Parts: sequence; C-alpha cells; structure tokens
Amino acid sequence: MIQRFTMGQPIETEAVPQKPAAVDFASFPYPCRVENGCFIFTLTLEKDDIVYGLGEAPRGINKRGWIYQSYCSDDPFHTETKQSLYAAHNFLMQNSDGLFIDFPARIVWDIGYTKTDTAEIRVEGADFDIYVIRQDTPAETVREFRSLIGKSYIPPLWAFGFQQSRWSYHNRDAVEGVIQGYEAADIPLDCVYLDIDYMERYKDFTINKEAFPDFENYVREKRAQGIHLIPIIDAGVKKEDGYSVYEEGREKGYFCKTADGKDFEGGVWPGIVGFPDFLRKEVREWFGAKYRFLTDMGIDGFWNDMNEPAIFYSVQGLQNALDKAASLKGESLDLSKFFNLKDTFMGLSNRQEDYASIYHLIGGKPVNHQKVHNIYGASMTKAAGEYFEKAFGKEKILMFSRASYIGAHRSSGIWFGDNHSWWSHILLCLRMLPSANMCGFLYCGADLGGFNENATRDLVLRFLALGVFTPLMRNHSALGTRDQECYRFENPEDFRDIVQVRYRLIPYLYSTFRRASDNNEMIFRPLSFDYPDDKIARECETQLMLGDECMIAPVYEQNVGGRYVYLPEDMTYFRLSGERIKSQPLGKGVHYVDAALNEVPLFLKKGRSIPLCKPALRTAELDFENTEMITG
Repeated sequence: MIQRFTMGQPIETEAVPQKPAAVDFASFPYPCRVENGCFIFTLTLEKDDIVYGLGEAPRGINKRGWIYQSYCSDDPFHTETKQSLYAAHNFLMQNSDGLFIDFPARIVWDIGYTKTDTAEIRVEGADFDIYVIRQDTPAETVREFRSLIGKSYIPPLWAFGFQQSRWSYHNRDAVEGVIQGYEAADIPLDCVYLDIDYMERYKDFTINKEAFPDFENYVREKRAQGIHLIPIIDAGVKKEDGYSVYEEGREKGYFCKTADGKDFEGGVWPGIVGFPDFLRKEVREWFGAKYRFLTDMGIDGFWNDMNEPAIFYSVQGLQNALDKAASLKGESLDLSKFFNLKDTFMGLSNRQEDYASIYHLIGGKPVNHQKVHNIYGASMTKAAGEYFEKAFGKEKILMFSRASYIGAHRSSGIWFGDNHSWWSHILLCLRMLPSANMCGFLYCGADLGGFNENATRDLVLRFLALGVFTPLMRNHSALGTRDQECYRFENPEDFRDIVQVRYRLIPYLYSTFRRASDNNEMIFRPLSFDYPDDKIARECETQLMLGDECMIAPVYEQNVGGRYVYLPEDMTYFRLSGERIKSQPLGKGVHYVDAALNEVPLFLKKGRSIPLCKPALRTAELDFENTEMITG
C-alpha cells in the first residue's frame, strides 16, 4: 500500500515518475505539527525496532541513536560525528513501514538521539510530498518503493571490470605507465580514470593538448586494447573570455543568478566559475550535449564531481575575508582576533550564506537555492543521462556521480565520495551498500583502499576483497598520498589473486545486478531481512546477504588472519584466490574463519550454486558460457 500526502505546492524533483493521487492530510498516520515554518512529525520507537534507510549516510545499517541531515555536503572527513555526506536519500523504514519525503531542501532526522524511544523528523519547509509505504516485510516495502521511483540504471558490462583511478594521472605517459604496470603484473584492468588534470586549466569539455597530444587517437588506441578512459566532469564552468562553454552559458543566461540578476560567481578548481542552472530543461539539454565533445572522441564513461555544488569561496565572501585581513594589518593579534581571522578564511568553503545568495529559475520564477539544494547534483547527472540515452540508447555509457537524490538512480550510479584509508571505512562502505540499494542506487561503491591519507598494503587488499562484490570496483587515491595501484606493492601476485576473483564472479554479479534492477530488488541486504526472528542476525552489521545465494563478511581489522562470523543457517565457506578454491561446510552458529590477504571470503547457502568463469585481463575476454559451478 502506498499513500501520498501533499502539503503546499511541492517543487517537482522528478523522483517519482507517476505520482499516485494524494489523500487527505487529515489521515496522516503520525503525530505532526508546524513550527517556525517547518513540518515536524514523530515516530514511536519500540525497543527492538530497526530503522533502515537514508542511502548514503554515516554510521550503521540501523540508524537509531543519531541525528542525520539530508543536505548534500562537500565534506571529505567521513567520521561518526558527521550528520550528512554527499547525497540526500530521503527514504526511511521503521521495520517494514516505509517513508519517502520528496523534498529538495534540508531534512533533519533525529532517530532516537534526543529521546531513545522517539524519531523526530523535521522538514525545513511547507511544500512537499510524503509517501507512506506499508508491506508485511522490509523487502516487500523496498520493492514497492522501488516500483514507485522507477527502474535502476544499468551500466555497460565492461563497467563491472576492475578500474584504476588517482588524482591525478597528469599526462599520457602516466596513464600509459598505469596500464603497463597492470599488464606486467598480469592483473586484470578495464578502466583508467582521468581526473581534473586532463583538462586545459580545469575547463570542462577541453583537453590539455600538451599532456594528452592527439587525444582522440589515444582513446581509440586504448579502446582497441580493451581499456576505457573515464574523464571527470565538474559542475562549475570557468569564467574566461573566449571559452565557448562559458560564453554560451553567459549569453543565454544559463548560469545561476544572485538576487540582483547577475551571475553568481564562486571559486573552484579553475578559479571563478559560473554554475549552470541544471534545474531548467533547456540548460540540461545544452550542458548534456556538451558531453559529445568527448563521446565523439570515443569516450564512453564519465564521473560527475563537485556537484553538491562544492564552492571553495564566493567572490564576495573572499573579498570580505581579505578586507578583514587588511584591516588587521600591523596589529598584534590576540587569541580572539587571531582565531576569528583564521575561522573567517577556514569558513570560506560551502558557506550557507553563499548558497542562500544563489537563485534558480523554475517555471519562470526565481527560487532560492536553499529550497532546491539537494537536487542540484542530481539535475547535472540527469542532463548527461538524458543526452546519453537519446544519443546512444540505454546501457551504453558509464555514468556515476558524487552528489545525488532519489530519481537520479534511473540515469546513473554513485560512488561514496572522498573516503579515507581507514580500516573503519571498509565497514562504512559495507553498511552503505544496502541503504543505497533501498533508494535505487545499485551501481555503487567506495574508493577502494581509501582516497585520503596513505594506505597500507594489507588495507588495500582487504578493501579490494570487499570491492570484489560491489558493482563499481575502483581503486582511487588522492594527490600527495602513497601510490596505491595494485602492482606497486610487494608481491603483486596477491592483488592479482583478488582481482581475478572479481572477474571470475562477473557472470554471477552481472546477472544478480540485472535481476535486482528488473525486479526492483536489492543486491545487498541486511541479515535481518532474511532472518527476521534471529536476534543475532538482526543486530549484525558486519555481514550482508548477496543475491539469493550468498553472504559476504569482509575482514576489516589490521594484523588478523581472519574473523568471527555468524551463520544464521548451514553454509559452505569458500576462500577464493585466483583460480584456487578452498571450501569448508559450516553449521549454523558463530565460527572463526581464516582468510589470507590474497583470499576473498564468500559463504554459500546450503544447496545453492553460483557460476565461476575463467579469469581474463578484460571483461570482453570473459567466457560466460563455459563456467564451473560451486555449490553450498
């Protein structure tokens, strides 16, 4: 059962393609009130209730005990103290009772933090749709919700291959070195990423011709080799006379404005930029068609970034900070003056004052950015997705984004943003997988090995052993950190063993993915979905069910040779390493299982089977017909 409750005049987010008729708000099933322009309602939490959802969010699978915010945030420090990440996925389930709040501005979810037996949800506005979805089980509720929001994006098959990225492979020689490094180590690879340095001075839809001479022929040469080059596209368009993308956007009035009708100007990688008003259809059509500059060169995959939008500074904010610094010149700065000045400069990025000064044009009327903040990045990705489907058809182009909102799942995947080389982030990735799936984002994954900080060899191997199962399997790291390409570590054959397991599993993973998209199901599920009456399974947050056949349980601690797992039923434990397989039948209960650094742990239900193919260096070389079955 789905009920839609409408208040005011909601801004169209396109999260729900075909909306059911609204019912009288007088029958809204939760206590509610309006306070200071906000709509607030509460849920009573019983002792054993589990609260699922919120997609890409910090902390655990069970959301109880913390305050979360739906507000797309450019914040690379994903600690337990944070309330929001890059996405706004406003779907929540209390046991099997589902809620989707279709509202593009801020929502605060106090889920048993202030009062342990109460969830208080504050919608910061008075124009929204709330969908109440009730089924007998959590899986049925997710299926009902997913049928409401539409089918999930399916990428091309090669996008399930292993992918290598870094900020940044600065030139053609660096890219070639990566490809040759993987080939010399005999480690499979399908994609290499181009971060911001492939552009001419960080300008969208340009090529740095000194770093990448004869780029089109190079792309085609790599394609013939089975390697896809995946360039980044950022939301901000550099302000520069003679740069056609900027000049067209300015002349046509396509950039976001300030209250006085001038283009809003902020600083990002290239300096001062204009931000396209992606909420307008004509702007999406214009920007989406710009991707042709790269697709005409043979590029068939992209990642959209910096689209929360990230703003390093606004022109006005920077000037105010410089004026303050100038006014203090020559003074002896005491404690308060020094830290006030420091905070002024440290607070330049992503200021709420700057967001509040931006205006969009919706239906011919100016609308403040704060009312639509959470759909900006999703609208950028929609611009690309609409163009790709029109120009190439479905399942031809790889596309994933940093910022997202429910509805964008129909045209792209997501990655979980700028994580760290922390052991805790293996579990953070694991816990976000089912929550993202609930919201329709099936093609997803984290930066394996961690983006920020220096990774250790064992961390990268353990992270990869989880990434074997995530649809997006990408190793990515930041400028200034330790190189973490697989071939750079001692004994690279261990990395080859892990990545080969991924390629052996692609027939199973791809078919599981397609089935989940076709049937509005989840690839990854909490154990509590399948074993609702099992107390240990209900509380387990370090293991997931995969498809109808498997359970995964990654090793997530340093300097250990295995881990404890809980089996809610009899299963067979498989240790997969390259083409080697070790198996061990285990009964229901708690077990300590060994897992070497070059082994991928996998548990198969009793009587269930999955196919394994021979590994290959590219997905295009895999033989889906001749597989061997492993059986639990």
